[in-house]
Amino acid sequence: METSSIEGAPAPSVIGIDIGKEVFHLVGFCDGKVVFRRKIKRLALADTFKKLPPCVVGMEACLSAHFVSRTLRALGHDPRIIPAIYVKPFRKGQKNDYNDAEAIAEAATRPNLRTVRQKTQAELDLQAYHRIRSRLVSRRTATINQIRSFLIEQGIAVRAGARALRNSLFDILKNRQDEISPRMADLIVGLYEDWLWLDERIESITADIERVAQQEPNCRLLMSVPGVGPIISTAMVAAVGDGEAFERGRDFGAWLGLVPKQYSTGGRSILGRISKRGDKYLRMLFIQAARVLLMRPQTWERFSFGPWLEQAATRLHRNKLATALANKLARISWSVLQNRRAFDVHLQEMPAI
Repeated sequence: METSSIEGAPAPSVIGIDIGKEVFHLVGFCDGKVVFRRKIKRLALADTFKKLPPCVVGMEACLSAHFVSRTLRALGHDPRIIPAIYVKPFRKGQKNDYNDAEAIAEAATRPNLRTVRQKTQAELDLQAYHRIRSRLVSRRTATINQIRSFLIEQGIAVRAGARALRNSLFDILKNRQDEISPRMADLIVGLYEDWLWLDERIESITADIERVAQQEPNCRLLMSVPGVGPIISTAMVAAVGDGEAFERGRDFGAWLGLVPKQYSTGGRSILGRISKRGDKYLRMLFIQAARVLLMRPQTWERFSFGPWLEQAATRLHRNKLATALANKLARISWSVLQNRRAFDVHLQEMPAI
């Protein structure tokens, strides 16, 4: 029997890796039995797997999983990135690093298990742009809300909307000096400066994303879909590449969590609210795009799905309609990526996200 270089154990056919910040825990299987357990430093990853024969290597989808996957693939192994939700049922006993690695190895051997597609470095870079932009938008919203909260503590309420607050803020500080102390006024002005800085950073990141969208062929194809602009197109390419991980558009919609949650038994189908599984950020963008389209019913007839949308609008609540339209847009977008053909109607004079 062929042996591996790890403690003279038989050569494993599958290895599970529990990825940590500084150390990795490995569990190797051969003929369904555990043949070794080992803890290695992160920097020793390549040297350790160079000494092993090519095999299936499972790991959970987590930070640095794509880096580890690329490293192992370059060494001739078959890495498989597995969603954590699919690993949990295989864990036996209490939770620890070796039990997690063993569960990952067992999950990697399942023939019908869905794995995460390995991202390229360009896709990870594009994903980083979106994560930074999302964080900055969240911080800007928090800053605006904090300004509002400080004003309301002084008995001053401003109508909804960032523009209304921006236009009236300095008039409030000037005309209500008897109600707002100088110290509080200085704090609010400081928050407003933070707000301006966040605006500049968001505009800069958004401009970078738009440049990438114009240069990337798949993004240009996606922007032919109604409601899909640079933000959604780049986010989708960063998340799924060319969509090859899905067999059909329905699978992509289900992965986004835009389908009803199912709890069926005894031949009785029970459908609930949408499952909200998968990529939360991309799902939110598609729903925003759907809401933008719903705001302008006069343009529906320009789209090939216009008759469907007009009929659905008469029988569905507005929120359900937005979700259904988001699902349709997502499926159309997947089809555009998969077939490498632009949508049949090019969107003009229509806001896109």
